[in-house]
Amino acid sequence: MPENDVASARPLQEQLVGAWELVSYEARSDDDGRTVHPLGDDASGYVMYTPDGHVSVQIMRPGRPPYQVAGPGDGTAAERADAADGYLAYSGAYRVVDNSVVVHEIDVSLLPNWVGESLHRKVTLDGRRLELTTITPIVIDGRPHTAVLIWDRAAASGARNGGGVRASGKR
Repeated sequence: MPENDVASARPLQEQLVGAWELVSYEARSDDDGRTVHPLGDDASGYVMYTPDGHVSVQIMRPGRPPYQVAGPGDGTAAERADAADGYLAYSGAYRVVDNSVVVHEIDVSLLPNWVGESLHRKVTLDGRRLELTTITPIVIDGRPHTAVLIWDRAAASGARNGGGVRASGKR
């Protein structure tokens, strides 16, 4: 049996488990169909699903300027606002509905409005590729959009960039 057929025979929750690296994040206007990239067309990030039902999502706009002082609480109000404006992060529990929708139950989030919310995402899996699509529109610049996030299964720990060391030499 081909690998895709074996994977598709497993329940969706089992197939989601692991780390996924962001390929693209775009939002299509429900009004006129225009596409925007909320964190740039080169956004990077990860979504991780654990076997015991936890999810963590981290997405950022590359090239965010560093703080002038390196401590996490040392940035100016403007530096902190710019850093947050280019970042999306939340964690909590997840569950699968009808083997086609994943629901993220948010416990912590950079966006305070999302704490306690449930985000429903239509799931499409094709081999090592995961597509998550919003079911309820998200509002960007006052207009409803359907977000589509495409992820590839992440390489095993230590398999990238010389054992997990980033190009900058920092972990």
